[in-house]
Amino acid sequence: MKYEAAIGYFEKKDYYRALQLYDQLIPIYRGTDRAEKMAYYYAYCYYYQEDYIMSAYYFKRFAETYPRSQYAEECFFMSAYCNYLNSPAYSLDQTTTVDAIKDLQAFVNTYPSSDRVGRANELLDVLRNKLEMKAYNIANLYFKMEDYQAAIVSFQNLMKDYPDSPHREEVLFKIVKSYYNYADQSLAQKQEERFQSVISSYNDLRALYPESKFLKEGESFSKSASNKIALLNKS
Repeated sequence: MKYEAAIGYFEKKDYYRALQLYDQLIPIYRGTDRAEKMAYYYAYCYYYQEDYIMSAYYFKRFAETYPRSQYAEECFFMSAYCNYLNSPAYSLDQTTTVDAIKDLQAFVNTYPSSDRVGRANELLDVLRNKLEMKAYNIANLYFKMEDYQAAIVSFQNLMKDYPDSPHREEVLFKIVKSYYNYADQSLAQKQEERFQSVISSYNDLRALYPESKFLKEGESFSKSASNKIALLNKS
């Protein structure tokens, strides 16, 4: 009677009452034919109540416990999707975002022919863009704080991790400017090498964006760097 009542509550979208009954029933039916279907409903009860942490856990647990089930692929995807829903704004800690990316990629690798792969790839793009925005804003923060050494490292890592970033042109220019200010504030024995990095960075910007709106200002940094190198060699 409780089993039928739990199904009834689920179908009526009374997920709170359904969960209460499933909590009582799952230990009793463990190892039976009904256990699989109850575990499936159990995960969805949390999902429909928007408890994505618990639903992600129970969907993943279902996929691991019943890998041959007709619901295994669906639950594998839903576990990753719940982690996607838990992913916070880019300004916050992105541990959950990284976990969601790993889970979605694992789904794509495990079920490459699944109809859900397209959706999984869309979600991956959203999450990766979020990580990119996080990295971009951190680098910009160092730049605004005039911590140019940290800005250079952060901008370079951004370009390495996200070579197709829509901010690429701007970032390449900010690397030029950061190198210039970093060199200008450095000890004399370090300046020549760092001013040379200004010139190299400007050449990269010019090669990749010959029509860039940043070229004029970037060129002024490059010429100034060349002049300062010449002065250093005379002294």
